[in-house]
Amino acid sequence: MSQPVKIAVAGALGRMGQAVIQTLDGRADAVLAARFDRPGAEGEHLVSADAALAAADAVIDFTLPEASALLAEAAAARAVHHSHAPALVIGSTGFSDGQLARIDAAATRIAIVRSGNYSLGVNMLMGLVRQAAAALTAQDWDIEVYEAHHKRKVDAPSGTALMLGEAAADGRGVGLGQVADRGRDGVTGPRKEGAIGFSVVRGGGIIGEHSVIFAGESESLTLSHSAIDRGLFARGAIAAAVWVRGKPPGLYDMQDVLGFSK
Repeated sequence: MSQPVKIAVAGALGRMGQAVIQTLDGRADAVLAARFDRPGAEGEHLVSADAALAAADAVIDFTLPEASALLAEAAAARAVHHSHAPALVIGSTGFSDGQLARIDAAATRIAIVRSGNYSLGVNMLMGLVRQAAAALTAQDWDIEVYEAHHKRKVDAPSGTALMLGEAAADGRGVGLGQVADRGRDGVTGPRKEGAIGFSVVRGGGIIGEHSVIFAGESESLTLSHSAIDRGLFARGAIAAAVWVRGKPPGLYDMQDVLGFSK
């Protein structure tokens, strides 16, 4: 049996960081090597980012976009100046184009898995949405992506909602940027044919609800997923960290981890 993957957890004081740490307990294929948080953060067993990068085979990062981009750059720099650089598993969402470009550049030197959602169920849902969108024409079926999350979530639509929108757009052979309708207020006029709409709810402690509605004139089809606890995302991220160890530099996602990519 191979040695367990040594995992460092970024944002260790956050809700997802704590979930990853708890889920690692008792695993045979992965162990907690280090935990770190933002500079100046105080907490038991926290180390610096540099020390965590040196100690780990892979870093799991559910923090904020800018922190994730900086972490990717730091890990890539280690690949140039040191004999060891860890892979990254990034679960942050809400990136700007510039931040994504920085992560893409880092992926030329290290292996990075980046996904808006680490749930097996959501990744299966993406495939079903893509198939349904390909079969149900834009002339007869409108697509609406609905998502609900807790009141502390800062970006909208969620990364998962955008992934589902991209899957629907891909099924119809268009880019999401061409057809996305991400806001409605006031007298907006009739819905545009082929538009993929987004509806967002924020409140309470909702962990994650996602639905894709295909609405026809006389019937509708809804494909949906509900997250029951954060452990499911932690388990998916750990599976990604185990998978990515030893992979060549490049940008991967959960479709690669699960073997769904062609």
